[in-house]
Amino acid sequence: MTRVFTIGYQESLPDAVHGTLAAAGVRLLVDVRAVAASRRPGFSKRQLAAGIATVGIDYRHLRALGTPPDGRLAARTGRYDELRRIYEAHLATDAAQAELDELARLVTAGPPVCLLCFERHADHCHRRILSERLAERLGVEVVDLVP
Repeated sequence: MTRVFTIGYQESLPDAVHGTLAAAGVRLLVDVRAVAASRRPGFSKRQLAAGIATVGIDYRHLRALGTPPDGRLAARTGRYDELRRIYEAHLATDAAQAELDELARLVTAGPPVCLLCFERHADHCHRRILSERLAERLGVEVVDLVP
């Protein structure tokens, strides 16, 4: 069975994330943040792509699969049911549907894929909802990595 991995970099250092991804056999990291910038060194788009390249992992940013600002606020304040409602509505948009189709193609293309976002705990993040959609659509197994 094909696996899709997820990872959040909160409370982690870049080397720990790179090592966790490499140990799991990930070959493509799909950044599902709406804004691929971070105050944490090593986790902004260019730095992240360069860092994982050193361990043989490619990078792809699918911005439209990120959480809208009101969803990020709901997550930060612990309102996870509200996050789910907001993100489910966002996933129904044309832009998100197009990138969900692209993500499904990437997953079925072969190299092991991992979804990346900030939140350490997948249950508190939109990547849980996204990975559930992939599991329903493609029959993949979802594995949450913790660096």
